[in-house]
Amino acid sequence: MATKRANKPATKQSKTTEVPAPKSDGRQHGTKHLGIGEGSVAVSVETLKKAIVANLHYTQARFPEVATRNDYYLAVAHTVRDWLLHRWITTVKTYHKMKSRTVCYLSAEFLLGPHLGNNLINLGMYDQVRQAVQELGHDFDAVLAQEEEPGLGNGGLGRLAACFMDSLATLEIPSIGYGIRYEFGIFDQFIKDGWQVEATDKWLALGNPWEIPRPEIGFNVKFGGYTEPFHDDAGNYRVRWIPHTTVKGTAFDTPILGYRVGSANLLRLWKAEACESFDFQAFNVGDYYGAVEEKMFSENITKILYPNDEPLQGKTLRLQQQYFFVSCALQDMMRIHLQTGKDVRNFHEKYAVQLNDTHPAIAVAELMRLLVDEHGIGWEDAWDITQKTFGYTNHTLLPEALEKWPVKLFGELLPRHLEIIYEVNRRFLDHVRQLYPDDAVRAGRLSLIDESGERYVRMAHLACAGSHSINGVAALHTELLKKDVLKDFFELWPEKFSNKTNGVTPRRWIALSNPRLTKLICRHLGDGWIKKLEDLKKLEKLAEDRQFRAEWRETKRLVKADLASYVKRETGVTIDSGTLFDVQVKRIHEYKRQHLNLLHIVTLYNRLKKNPCLRMTPRTFIFGGKAAPGYFMAKLIIKLINSVAAVVNNDPDVLRVLKVVFLPNYNVTLGQRVYPAADLSEQISTAGKEASGTGNMKFAMNGAMTIGTLDGANIEIREQVGSDNFFLFGLTVEEVDKIRESGYKPQEHCYKNPELKEALGKIAAGHFSHGDAGLFRPLVDSLLYDDRYMLLADYPSYIQCQDRVGEAYRDEEAWTRMSILNVARMGYFSSDRSIQEYCNEIWKVEPVKIDIV
Repeated sequence: MATKRANKPATKQSKTTEVPAPKSDGRQHGTKHLGIGEGSVAVSVETLKKAIVANLHYTQARFPEVATRNDYYLAVAHTVRDWLLHRWITTVKTYHKMKSRTVCYLSAEFLLGPHLGNNLINLGMYDQVRQAVQELGHDFDAVLAQEEEPGLGNGGLGRLAACFMDSLATLEIPSIGYGIRYEFGIFDQFIKDGWQVEATDKWLALGNPWEIPRPEIGFNVKFGGYTEPFHDDAGNYRVRWIPHTTVKGTAFDTPILGYRVGSANLLRLWKAEACESFDFQAFNVGDYYGAVEEKMFSENITKILYPNDEPLQGKTLRLQQQYFFVSCALQDMMRIHLQTGKDVRNFHEKYAVQLNDTHPAIAVAELMRLLVDEHGIGWEDAWDITQKTFGYTNHTLLPEALEKWPVKLFGELLPRHLEIIYEVNRRFLDHVRQLYPDDAVRAGRLSLIDESGERYVRMAHLACAGSHSINGVAALHTELLKKDVLKDFFELWPEKFSNKTNGVTPRRWIALSNPRLTKLICRHLGDGWIKKLEDLKKLEKLAEDRQFRAEWRETKRLVKADLASYVKRETGVTIDSGTLFDVQVKRIHEYKRQHLNLLHIVTLYNRLKKNPCLRMTPRTFIFGGKAAPGYFMAKLIIKLINSVAAVVNNDPDVLRVLKVVFLPNYNVTLGQRVYPAADLSEQISTAGKEASGTGNMKFAMNGAMTIGTLDGANIEIREQVGSDNFFLFGLTVEEVDKIRESGYKPQEHCYKNPELKEALGKIAAGHFSHGDAGLFRPLVDSLLYDDRYMLLADYPSYIQCQDRVGEAYRDEEAWTRMSILNVARMGYFSSDRSIQEYCNEIWKVEPVKIDIV
């Protein structure tokens, strides 16, 4: 009888894991996708086939004739997982033995994307597994598509965290990611009558083969209650927290592989459980709800990603989520640290903890609580350890996104932490007053407590005070933090501030997402660029080669045809892959200005209606993105996109030139289809509103031109690719501020621009809403009477720039050259570069080589 361990990695003599092929085969199968190189798993297809069948039998308890596609996916996943776990266990043993300094990345979101394909790329066994699955009689792409994407994030923040975990492992940096194992992730989006409809994301329903439950790793997390002071046996003043409720956090581990290295780091997510899940006494007296009440309360904490925090219950749950995972993470770090025989006073020497935005900022107060209350460290020493432990990354310039919690709510939920924050604030403001003795206004602005009306705890201020490092995520963003959002903190501690421009991993966003382009580049440059993205610079000379440009165009044509087939299958809309694919896929928000894009579409529509013979570059406009369930205006923008699409796509006067498509349920999986197919990337936020953006990087890495403002990382992308290869429009930050200060009157911009007036008029009159003039009135009125994000001011520049795009696309040789140069000059935007900068300048951590044997 065959055994399941048929797929256990064998001992190797080099960096490549050698798994000898059976004598009946005797071949080592090369990969067509990337090639087997240093650090790859070399395994025969026959061995893989036996392993998959063994896993189907012993893990899924199925025989082939009755196995479902999900059974085969799980069998393939467990086969790959065996090689993954071999690397992971070796990595953990090495870190434990060496007592390595470790990066801990605290993030409320980790938007990982599907694991199987990415793990195959990183192991270097993508095509062997493809061939094995196909020889077993199954469609490999269908097996890949069977994986349910973990929706553990809302957008760029969570996706950045996932890219950083990939790069940390690839650079062989000891690291742990800590977050929440949401039972239900970001909602699934459906479109009904043009409106967004949300459905539960049941990503765990069919099982998750990549996680390892750790029921023995759990920590109690307290909520509510009260505190009481006391003196310990040594006579020291201490505080005891008597909670109203205690919840247990249980660990679930996911290994994160590096690319072609031995390292596999840890992503540890926490699930909330009841300390006692069933109350027999309540049950026995007929109180059936009461018997499970504690279980229901506890598990609600990790039930869903980002509850609606408009009502008080939503705010409470969100604060509970943030404290829950932070407390579990810090207790876990303490456990690991003390296991190695270290003193808690050396905590900051063992760990560099990065706060990914303000969501985990409560960690500052929690570490102080653990050090002072649980471990008896004096206040000054504890504060020194805390500041040396944490670094804080700010991700927003929007004031409303800087989290604040009502003091009353905070005190009811976390009474001990409010006391700690008050004491931190008292000492902090004493220091401020010493430096600025006659500036009470400044002290008020810096205070951790907002006293201007209802009292709030300012979480960004807590993070700034409790961290040794504060960084922005793009050059402009960092400068605006210094000049505006965190100006007072910069003047107080300029040495804390630095910029760390975001990046994305080329493993997922080129090698996995765009295999056609990957093969073309590898054929000319080899595959070293996948780990050293700056090597793409060598493509520059090929941009002048006519034959290479032809190959590049053919590659893009095939990728666009793939997307066109998907669009037809999923939406029923037929699009022409020969048209310019003009793409805007991202979270729906007014500052991202999807409605500016729509005004351009309506303008083109109006031009064609007046002159059906007008010479115009044919375009397909592709939108995708989710609106927060409680964000009415964003949902109205989605409705308008679909309403404009319904008119444009059925008007014979414009069919030959314009098509509009909204792709439902935009996520990482869909992004992997869309980014490679785009010709034009819409990065059109108001200058000064986007912290960085990473979608702009993914598009450009795959050869799309960018049309954008001088906002976020657009500025650095333009600097890298060259101004001739970037379509720039719009007001600068300084111009935006100047217009606001002088009194912005959006109606004046409308009245003096006939095309803008006509476009808004058509929307307002109900042309795209079956004559219902009231449907889109809130959106039109917000533009005419407020226009917070200055669409109308930027409209003329945007339309002129889009006209230049249309002209440029007609010259296919010049456009192709620009596309190649965009890819060639994107090396700076690898997340590997970002992480290396964090390691060198903030975390002070060195790589640890993992030898696989």
